[in-house]
Amino acid sequence: MGRKFISTLVLIVVLLSGAQILDLQRYGLEILDIKRYDIESILRDFRRSDTDRNTPAVADLPGHPGYPTIAGTYEFVEHTHFALSYNEAYEQPNWVMYQLTKDMLKPSKFKRKDNFRVDPTVDTGSATKKDYVKSGYDRGHLVPAADMKFSKDALSETFYMSNMSPQKPGFNRGMWKALESQVRDWAKNDDDYYIVVGPVFQDEMAYIGENDVAVPSYYYKIIVDLQEPDRKAIAFLMENTKLAGELNEYCVTIDSIEQMTGIDFFPELPDDFENWLEGQMETGQWTMK
Repeated sequence: MGRKFISTLVLIVVLLSGAQILDLQRYGLEILDIKRYDIESILRDFRRSDTDRNTPAVADLPGHPGYPTIAGTYEFVEHTHFALSYNEAYEQPNWVMYQLTKDMLKPSKFKRKDNFRVDPTVDTGSATKKDYVKSGYDRGHLVPAADMKFSKDALSETFYMSNMSPQKPGFNRGMWKALESQVRDWAKNDDDYYIVVGPVFQDEMAYIGENDVAVPSYYYKIIVDLQEPDRKAIAFLMENTKLAGELNEYCVTIDSIEQMTGIDFFPELPDDFENWLEGQMETGQWTMK
């Protein structure tokens, strides 16, 4: 996908918005293939006042920002070190959430064994290895195996098929892998993150395997640091294809991902702080390689 703002789109947006131009770059959405989304909906969702760039004064934050919520009936699955919302219709999670700390990333004796297998805790049954055979897609980890090498059981659980989503090899082994590595580097310095990762589902998607596993066109990853003194967040939206460029080119606001997915990511945070955190796109606090 070309990374440019199409002039024709600008004209359409202006007409639909009554000459109020929607600044997609402000929300980090210049990377989005806008033709796949409803322009009217995007206009409606992003006509809002500027977000205060100063961190709201918050005396205390909850120990956990809350698991994401989404309308509909989905199975909540909790493993030892991560939790997910399983979407049976698409045979993969709506989201996966976990905590990543500096201690979890210390050198480990446990090695990756690639023991991909059905998740026995998913009541409706997860996807299987067979669904991906000769599909042309990788079994793409949402919680990276390398984030869980501190424990044999934690590492093994990342190979449940409930933690997989079909990713093109050039994406999974390229920019997505680079992002995973970057997040680990950040965590080694900042110590403690909450991370949410998942696919973006659309009306028209390809499907693979006997279980009809949907192939998302985009993936998101959200990293939140709630520790003082530098409380901050960063979010990424990437197309499921071989990507070029730098990681910072794929930064977006959390708000924009919420609008595309219908997910409320951090419902336990105080409203003022949550609105600030999810509306910002300040990358200066995040040093990228």
